[in-house]
Amino acid sequence: MRGFLFLLGLFPFLLPTVVGADYPRPWQMYYQDPATPVMEQLYDFHLLLLIIEAAIVGLVGILIIYVVRRFRASKNATPSKTAHNTLLEIIWTTIPVLVLVVIAFPSFKLLYMMDVTPKADLTIKAIGNQWYWTYEYPDHNVRFDSNMLPEQQLKPGQLRLFEVDNRVIVPVHTNVRVITTSSDVLHSWAIPAFGVKRDSVPGRLNETWFHVNKEGVYYGQCSELCGVRHGFMPIVVEAVSKAKFDQWLASKKSAPKTHTGG
Repeated sequence: MRGFLFLLGLFPFLLPTVVGADYPRPWQMYYQDPATPVMEQLYDFHLLLLIIEAAIVGLVGILIIYVVRRFRASKNATPSKTAHNTLLEIIWTTIPVLVLVVIAFPSFKLLYMMDVTPKADLTIKAIGNQWYWTYEYPDHNVRFDSNMLPEQQLKPGQLRLFEVDNRVIVPVHTNVRVITTSSDVLHSWAIPAFGVKRDSVPGRLNETWFHVNKEGVYYGQCSELCGVRHGFMPIVVEAVSKAKFDQWLASKKSAPKTHTGG
């Protein structure tokens, strides 16, 4: 069903890129491949809106062409003096109301799904700094900084301006609550493939969540202008099996505690 909706939404706009990326690709103009239930719902809702918009544009275009041809001066030397048509006025009032109702129900459902965090199996605290991220796993006494890797330190296959020295590791098929804040200015913790974007505000705790369906590496960036190095504080989340996550936790707990800074 999602593939069918995608083709319908894609056709009117002739978008040249193919969905299927978990990271931004050159000249990409469409969403990354959804990796969470929230992003899947966002994706489907977006396609629904594209279909509705295309239908409205098509209908209005047909009506304009009809009016221009049917009521041009050469066809109507003596124009009609009709000022009102009750049936027509009811139709053009009712149809937009019905369209808004069709849009409202899935949008309210989606907003509730995004805003209400289900029972969390894992909690992560993301702290924005100028210009890097600090992560805490409060239930496991783990804390580390995550800085962007300089280009000269990148390994083959790693993405320039997106790779970090310490990734956020999470298990798949797990409800992960993210509590985000900031130590200095406004930041924003965002992962496009998760459908997650939450501002990190000094002195305030904001909350979001995600549930990754498949293993992989997912990339995001700070999405709030936060200073001269705003574009250089990426976010990398690696989703692994629960066994690998437990191994990673054990290695972090046994490692000496460091604070690298930005």
